[in-house]
Amino acid sequence: MRDHIHRYRTELAWHGSTGDGYAAYDRTHRVDAPPGNVSLTMSADPAFRGDPELPNPEQLLLAAASSCQLLSFLALVAGEGIDVVSYEDRAEALMPVDDKPVRITGITLRPRVVVATGDPDRVRALMERAHHDCFIANSVNAVITIEPEILHADGRPELKLI
Repeated sequence: MRDHIHRYRTELAWHGSTGDGYAAYDRTHRVDAPPGNVSLTMSADPAFRGDPELPNPEQLLLAAASSCQLLSFLALVAGEGIDVVSYEDRAEALMPVDDKPVRITGITLRPRVVVATGDPDRVRALMERAHHDCFIANSVNAVITIEPEILHADGRPELKLI
């Protein structure tokens, strides 16, 4: 059996000068994701003198975790014929600066899922399995907590996932 390795590439470019010290240089930079024509203009977290109007690397890590959970979950429910009609997440990451080395220590995903059809116990199990299948969750050492809210499209009461 032949092993297969997925490869991902990005290209990053920054131009400026750090000659006037830490407080003076521009944190704005561009990240491209070839081969597509996708380019992001990014900066540092505003706490590190970045532009608050631009995304920062910490937000992109959080977005990757949230997106991976979504895609893993949708693949699983679609494979079982469960009709999910909406999925929204209000995710949050924590990075305590007093805990060295500074890093994202916790990620909380709060998906709100609307299901047209599906057994509540099966949906609950697939949400958990999606977390275990998520490539990003398996790649980071931050604790990832999932606090989903699952609703029926017909207005039946919420299905609480624990």
